[in-house]
Amino acid sequence: MNIRIEQEKHEHEHLSPYASFSDMSQGRDVYEEPCSMRTIYQRDRDRILHCKAFRRLKHKTQVFLAPTGDHYRTRLTHTLEVAQIARSISRALRLNEDLTEAIALGHDLGHTPFGHAGERTLNSICPLGFSHFEQSVRVVEFLEKDGQGLNLTKEVRDGILNHRTSGNPSTLEGKVVRLSDKIAYINHDIDDAIRAHIFSEDAIPKQYTDVLGNTTKSRLNTLINDIINNSYDKNDICMSQEVGNAMTELRQFMFGSLYKNPTAKSEEVKANKLISELYEYYMDNPFALPDNYRKFIDDRKEPLERVVCDYIAGMSDQYSVAVFEEIYVPKSWKV
Repeated sequence: MNIRIEQEKHEHEHLSPYASFSDMSQGRDVYEEPCSMRTIYQRDRDRILHCKAFRRLKHKTQVFLAPTGDHYRTRLTHTLEVAQIARSISRALRLNEDLTEAIALGHDLGHTPFGHAGERTLNSICPLGFSHFEQSVRVVEFLEKDGQGLNLTKEVRDGILNHRTSGNPSTLEGKVVRLSDKIAYINHDIDDAIRAHIFSEDAIPKQYTDVLGNTTKSRLNTLINDIINNSYDKNDICMSQEVGNAMTELRQFMFGSLYKNPTAKSEEVKANKLISELYEYYMDNPFALPDNYRKFIDDRKEPLERVVCDYIAGMSDQYSVAVFEEIYVPKSWKV
């Protein structure tokens, strides 16, 4: 029995006509024989889950740099929350959960150490520019497996590239992830901000909580149900104007109260300095790059600036600090 074929048949029988069917994928850049057990999107999900970049997310900043508490979100826990929300929406809308999950698990693979602070630093000093969503695609197309990449489907890569606010994914599953990313970080960042005593639940303007709810649970319920109710049996992923506007305005509130809050961002100046110094060091000393990255320059003719960004962006917070200390912090003399 070919289980994959049975699963593909099940998709056509049970999913929405607007779903992305596994046997109608645009495929991979390099052809591979189909698996007898898993659909093409299930294989993509598994490849992302088992890749090195995914594991490194557990030590990368979400909002709070190097928090001392165990319960603050990391880039990995954010990714898992996005995947859970996106799967819930896709299941209710009868979309392809496997494609949705693959996009969600891969959407932040290119994030730098120290979150968006690190991203802004690399973008400002690298003449080629830097963005985490483009880097996430570069990770899966090139960097993983020492330059071979993961050979993912076009639909997954499109969803990863277009998960940003200004993105326009080509599949409904990608559109679900794009909204789920915002729903996840707005709500879990509120939870973390309250835990850190940055602000209280009562500080959130009433015009937003009256629409969305005054707890994380109620806000998630409102936002997820609004998308489902407004998108069911439609070839689009929509929100009602009232709920959509409230979410957008709550996001703006978060920028003023948390994302630019001096307490939450107090260590960013140090993180920016650290990443800038590492970038300049490796630009001046490319021989100090690991062998696999030097091969990208020597054998694949990749620009030095891009490869230095690749190496730094791949670091965890902890590893970047350790590398910086190894290069710049004097060691005690031992006889």
